[in-house]
Amino acid sequence: MYTIGTAAKKTGLPTKTIRYYADINLVAPEGRSAKGYRLYDDTALKHLIFIRRARAFGFSVDVCRTLLALYTDKTRSSKNVKAIALDHLAEIDAKLAELQTLRDELAHVAHSCAGDTRADCPILSSLAQDED
Repeated sequence: MYTIGTAAKKTGLPTKTIRYYADINLVAPEGRSAKGYRLYDDTALKHLIFIRRARAFGFSVDVCRTLLALYTDKTRSSKNVKAIALDHLAEIDAKLAELQTLRDELAHVAHSCAGDTRADCPILSSLAQDED
């Protein structure tokens, strides 16, 4: 059994995050010490690492909850996991496309600005334009 501080060191998560995950019943401590400290077992540590990695991929807490349930369900179908991953991949692709469009627009206006002592600035003019 590990205290929350040790669990934090072993999982690479801040103690505040581990407390939050416990508060929302994502990963529950195995129990409490005589002094009332949360105690985590090896399984909880594995789940915390799983969630940390899933969050690093950008999965929401709710999706992490679903993935963790699938991870612990040995009768699961991998097609369910793949569907979640592919949905998230599509979301990432959409965000990348949006970011590329924003990048292209900003590059265009930045290059059209002389960047000298004149007050005229295409960047500010572009930001002030109504998109309608």
